[in-house]
Amino acid sequence: MQTDLTFSAQPTITIIGAGPAGLMAAEVLSSQGHAVTVYDAMPSVGRKFLLAGIGGMNITHSESLSGFLSRFQPCSEVLLDSLRAFDNQAVVSWVEGLGLKTFVGSSGRVFPTDMKAAPLLRVWLARLRDAGVRFEMRHRWLGWNDEGHCVFEQANGRVEVQSAATVLALGGASWPKLGSDAQWCPWLTEKGVSMTPLQASNCGFDVAAWSQHLIDKWAGRPIKPVTLRIHDAHTDAMLFERQGEMILTATGMEGGLMYAANRCLRDMLNREGVATMKLDLLPQHSFGQVLREVTHPRGSRSMSSHLSSRLGLTGVKTALLFEILSRDDWADLHVLARMIKALPIQLTATRPVAEAISSAGGVSFSSMNAHLMLNQLPGVFCAGEMLDWDAPTGGYLLTACLATGRAAGEGVAAWLAG
Repeated sequence: MQTDLTFSAQPTITIIGAGPAGLMAAEVLSSQGHAVTVYDAMPSVGRKFLLAGIGGMNITHSESLSGFLSRFQPCSEVLLDSLRAFDNQAVVSWVEGLGLKTFVGSSGRVFPTDMKAAPLLRVWLARLRDAGVRFEMRHRWLGWNDEGHCVFEQANGRVEVQSAATVLALGGASWPKLGSDAQWCPWLTEKGVSMTPLQASNCGFDVAAWSQHLIDKWAGRPIKPVTLRIHDAHTDAMLFERQGEMILTATGMEGGLMYAANRCLRDMLNREGVATMKLDLLPQHSFGQVLREVTHPRGSRSMSSHLSSRLGLTGVKTALLFEILSRDDWADLHVLARMIKALPIQLTATRPVAEAISSAGGVSFSSMNAHLMLNQLPGVFCAGEMLDWDAPTGGYLLTACLATGRAAGEGVAAWLAG
């Protein structure tokens, strides 16, 4: 039986979503003396933030601002303005302002010295509570009622909340078990808010099928170093080229290089239905060197032993060659050399968005003003991963969440000031 609606206390600023974007909006507003309450469906704050930090809390990237901004797509000026106002250097200063030291890793990524998310979150929450921010956990947002009040489901039934303003920081569609389940999409669509469909980003990709032998022996193994190249299917123009590593999975490929090429591969899949990438298995060797060593007389040795001794080509790289090359390819040494330098792998789909590190798509920037307020819903602002932008891993995701959370908080303050 549905519980009758109850009504909240006096209007405050309502922030829905206790991730980095929502917490940053709360920080901005509480520092200006506003009463703020943060609601979240989860039992505790920052679930996804904490999980993302298990392997090392990457807070931002140290590259130049122009390079940093180039990582974000789509390139809305509203997003870029938010990032310029709270850029990668500002993130470092903000973390150090919480009393935590940082360092720049060999990849250019920036980390707290202890590499953990929990200490950062603990200090941040203490500062927010000291500023008067209230937290209401286990409150699942159900949209608005006819009067425009937010409705939440909680242990004792449903509760209405009248707000002076609302910040939605609900996340995208990745990791739904941690709260980012995209259930908010139809409620905004019903209000006339323009949306770009949510898609998996920073995710793995499927191939049609690996052999069971390859899966049993090599799934989970890193493939490194390799250079990944993607060419336009019609013009052969180079669309992507980068050296790094990836991981062979039971269904395809994932890992750092795949995340970096994610947008390019996803767009190609959306257009063509398939996406072909080529792997240079020996990026430290030229084609001429590979051809010379492949054609060197091998005597009674097997081709696997020959490739290992002459080129150092072993393990999962050799296994991939056996997986993809035909018997005729192995017999033609010129073809073999070409395949070592440009092994084609056809991808058929992204992994499900629930498995992805992040999601692309969301609330269109055309639906908002320069302060991230929805044109259709005055007094309602959006921030974080629920906005229509995409970026690779490496600190870009967290920086954009913090920057848009800050921009939304300042937008609320400006709107309330008239």
